[in-house]
Amino acid sequence: MLRLRLKTKLVLAISGMVFALVAALSCLYISQILRQRINESYDSADFIAHQVLHAARQALETDLPGSYVKPQSSTQARDLIAETLQKDSAVEGLLESIVGYSAEVYDTALVDRNGVTLLDTDSAAINKPVPRRPALSRLRDGGFLDQVWAVYGPARVYEVTLPVQRQGAPFGEIRVGLSTLFLKQELIPQLNRALLLSGIAMLVSFVLAAFLSNIALRPLGVIARRLDAMTAEAGKLEPEVDRTDEFGAVSNRIDRLGRQMHDVREVFSALKENLDQLMSTLQDGLILFTRDGRIVLVSASVERFLGRPRGEILGQMVENVFNDSSRLGHIVLDAFALRQEVPSREIEVEYGRRVQLSLDFISERGAPIGALLTMRDAESVHRIENEIELSRRLAAIGRLTSGVAHEVKNPINAIVIHLEILRERLLKLDPETRRHMDIINTEIHRLDRVVQTLVNFSRPVELKLCELDLRSLVSEVVSLAAPEIESHNIEVIKELGQHPLPVLVDADLIKQAILNVVVNGAQAMPGGGTLVIRAFASLQAAVVEVHDTGAGISPEIRDKIFDLYFTTKQAGSGIGLALTYRAMQLHNGALDFESSPGQGTTFRFMLPLAVSETPAQRGSDAMDETMIPPPH
Repeated sequence: MLRLRLKTKLVLAISGMVFALVAALSCLYISQILRQRINESYDSADFIAHQVLHAARQALETDLPGSYVKPQSSTQARDLIAETLQKDSAVEGLLESIVGYSAEVYDTALVDRNGVTLLDTDSAAINKPVPRRPALSRLRDGGFLDQVWAVYGPARVYEVTLPVQRQGAPFGEIRVGLSTLFLKQELIPQLNRALLLSGIAMLVSFVLAAFLSNIALRPLGVIARRLDAMTAEAGKLEPEVDRTDEFGAVSNRIDRLGRQMHDVREVFSALKENLDQLMSTLQDGLILFTRDGRIVLVSASVERFLGRPRGEILGQMVENVFNDSSRLGHIVLDAFALRQEVPSREIEVEYGRRVQLSLDFISERGAPIGALLTMRDAESVHRIENEIELSRRLAAIGRLTSGVAHEVKNPINAIVIHLEILRERLLKLDPETRRHMDIINTEIHRLDRVVQTLVNFSRPVELKLCELDLRSLVSEVVSLAAPEIESHNIEVIKELGQHPLPVLVDADLIKQAILNVVVNGAQAMPGGGTLVIRAFASLQAAVVEVHDTGAGISPEIRDKIFDLYFTTKQAGSGIGLALTYRAMQLHNGALDFESSPGQGTTFRFMLPLAVSETPAQRGSDAMDETMIPPPH
């Protein structure tokens, strides 16, 4: 896919807007010229038709009264009227003047009801049928393209008609034919001049856009070269720029940021190497089942988890390998019986060993074809997760540092500018001075919030865990979000179930996490809608679902919504969902979502259930389950 440079995009955008404006104004100007000229032609032809009608009436009133017409003979009346009009010198003179003095009039005729000519500027056409031609009124009321085609297309004859009645009954009509040849000769030079001026304006706008964008983007080119030098692995950073303007301040901050990122890159590379070595030593236990539950594939490490030789397991049915009396066997057999997948979870099996397992059912074109059971050494997984979390935090520090550099620039610039003004007005305690001091105070606080976000996200969090019913926590969240929900005229549906959902969590963190999603759901429906909040148990997990009927999340940004500082709102901070995802990680929970454009979005929180057991219940099957969040 072709990627355009910023300069090219800017030039194209400016040129496109100017082109569109010039084209619109040109079309409007041409349309006004065409419509005005066609209206003039129509009015002229209509006036001529009324003149002919008036002259014909005068001739008939003068010459016809002495003639005898049989009342029932319409043919004789028609012939007598035609003969009278054709012999009348005033009518004949009028027709000759119309042809002689009106260049755009092609012909003028009086026809009877059958379309046969009684009177015509062309004497050869008398007593002959005249075919109908396009009405000029349709061209006058037609669209812009039709009028342009009438001028630039082949010459045609349009007509204006005026009905004629005799003794209250339709007798015929007067037809005035207008040729577009005269319109073409008159209008084409004007229209060509207008099009030429439009083309010149577009060309000049393109040149000016290229020139101005080159001037505006020149400092970005310098910054880009410094960024290239900063990101080069073996490259050396250039010395700091000796300038006191905004460009110099930004360049120097980029240099310092580059040195910090270089150190972070070295630490991250070392951690990545250690992580790669650690991953290469892990071996998962994999068992592949057919659709009917027969084992067809077993990895060698399964023997360590089940304590049985690989040869004995291969080819057996699931119920012959797993025992319902054991914790592992009970989970696997229940999942097969219910055809329900088991998300990643951690259990304690015989001999106190902790195993992380997951069971996925495989389908092809909607039909089940088998299942895959995965078992991992939980202790190794925890070590890897700690390494990954450390790497993620280091990477997040790098991203945050970049974000902070951008966010710090504007407040610092504002502080510098207003401090300069304050120095000049220090002795004047007027309202203007106080306004500048207020601006400085606001910008300093904004800078403090940005830095505090970096500190909060980077430092370890000490959880204040307590066991509570997740349903009550959800009810509190709905109460807190009530003002936002009511302001958007949203209907809330709560389905919290009948049974308690005990969880061991930091109440404030989880409450804020769910509140962020509920508020986002309400804001996604500015015109009203339905917000459905459900809480239920699924296997050994407590699940909270928040579903809205908004516009949904577009596929292009679904991988970014949990990134810090990413937001689609004008007043958004881009922090809420990132902190929500982190809160779920700290509780060994999971957060995912489903979204369909035009049908809304569903966010799903999953937290381990807090199961209290008596000492008698703690045996080989006792376990402490922990939900493992999916990788983001």
